[in-house]
Amino acid sequence: MTRFVSSLVLCCFCWLAIAPTPALASPSADSVNVSADLSEAIDDFLSSIPADYYKAGDTQALKQVIRRDNPLIVDVREPSEYAGGHIPQAINIPLRSLSRNLDQIPKNRPVILYCSSGYRTAIGLTSLQLLGYDNVKSFPPSVAGWKAAGEPVEPQ
Repeated sequence: MTRFVSSLVLCCFCWLAIAPTPALASPSADSVNVSADLSEAIDDFLSSIPADYYKAGDTQALKQVIRRDNPLIVDVREPSEYAGGHIPQAINIPLRSLSRNLDQIPKNRPVILYCSSGYRTAIGLTSLQLLGYDNVKSFPPSVAGWKAAGEPVEPQ
C-alpha cells in the first residue's frame, strides 16, 4: 500500500511538472491608453494652476488678505500646539478631524489654512479642494513665519 501511495504522489508531481501553465495576462491596450490619458490630464491640470492659486503668500500678504477679505483662518495643528500660540482670530480644527468639521468651513468666504511647517496645511488644502472648496489657500510661512515677522500670537 505504501508503494502505491508513493507511486501515486510521484505521478502527480510528474504530471504537474509537464502540465501546461496559463500565460500571465499582459496589460491591455485600453489600460495603457487610460494611464497615458490620466497622466496627460494630471499634467495639464498641474501646469495650468496660477502661481498664487494655493497660497496667501508672506506675512504682509496675509495681513492684507485679513483686512480686505475677512477670511476664516484655520489652524490645523493639534489643540496643544494651538494653545501654545496661534495667529489672532484663528480657529483650531486639527487636520485629522478636518473632514468631520466641514460645517465650520464656509464655501462662500475665503479660508486660510496654516500649521507649524506647511506639511499639514498642504494635506488640508488638497483635501478641501478635492471636496469642492475653491476658496481655500495656505499660508506657507505658517505660525513660525508669523512669529518670525514679529507678529503677535494669541494663547487660547
